[in-house]
Amino acid sequence: MFKLFNNKRLFILLITLVTFIVLMGFSLGQRKTLSWPENFLRDTTGFVQKLFYKPAGYVAGFFQDIGTLNELAEENQRLKILAAQYARDKAQFNFIKAKNEQYEKDLQFTKAQKNMYKYEYLISNVVSVTTEPGNNTLVIDLGAKDGIRLNMSVTSIEGLVGVISNVSNFTSTVKLMTMMDINDPNSQPPIAATAVNKEGKTFGMIESYDQQTGMLLMNKIPVGDPIAKDDIIISSGIGGRYPRGVPIGTVEEVKVGQYGFTSTAIIKPAAGFQDWKELFVVYTEERVE
Repeated sequence: MFKLFNNKRLFILLITLVTFIVLMGFSLGQRKTLSWPENFLRDTTGFVQKLFYKPAGYVAGFFQDIGTLNELAEENQRLKILAAQYARDKAQFNFIKAKNEQYEKDLQFTKAQKNMYKYEYLISNVVSVTTEPGNNTLVIDLGAKDGIRLNMSVTSIEGLVGVISNVSNFTSTVKLMTMMDINDPNSQPPIAATAVNKEGKTFGMIESYDQQTGMLLMNKIPVGDPIAKDDIIISSGIGGRYPRGVPIGTVEEVKVGQYGFTSTAIIKPAAGFQDWKELFVVYTEERVE
């Protein structure tokens, strides 16, 4: 009985050894296809891996998407800040650009005037405007510390605006030409005027402003004076109170005076008397007291 059992064990061992050798030889040999056990094992392993890999991939992708969303939110916040800064910087740039363009325009004006008449123009900013009836004035940010004196002429790029009527250390009050009234003893002094290209031939005194028509009246024009419609009227400089050559306006009409000895010219002011930001104080040595 014991002998038979030993023979069986020997037989099984022999069969196992032969099978192992066959398998070794089969697996080590060059093959174009896999055996069915190998196919079965590989397919089973692949199915199990696929079964667990997809859910794990979904979970990992979900947490990765959450992290990506956080990064996108932070980037979006940074972009919003940059957009706000860009809008602010663009507004600031546009403001500076507009100011520079205005200053370039002002500079061209002052250069042209200086080349003609050698005046010094002090640029000023308008601080406030008063448009009460009988008190059309404005305040500029130049005063006695800047050399401003009473009765200095004030002009815009377009033309004469008025005269300095009050001076403090840091600001000055400008009485506008719209306040000119021949019957008012407190009115600014009349302006001796002439016409462009008719200097020495045309002469008159701008003494008042018509509140209803918005026109200046140039009186005391001698008979035979060649002044005519569309002439450009400028200050003549006679009397020394107003600088020579400052634009005042354009002739709209010329009327014969009441007694026929003089004429009156209706002048449309060159200055618009509104929406000023910068004005010029015309400084001359003759005006220093």
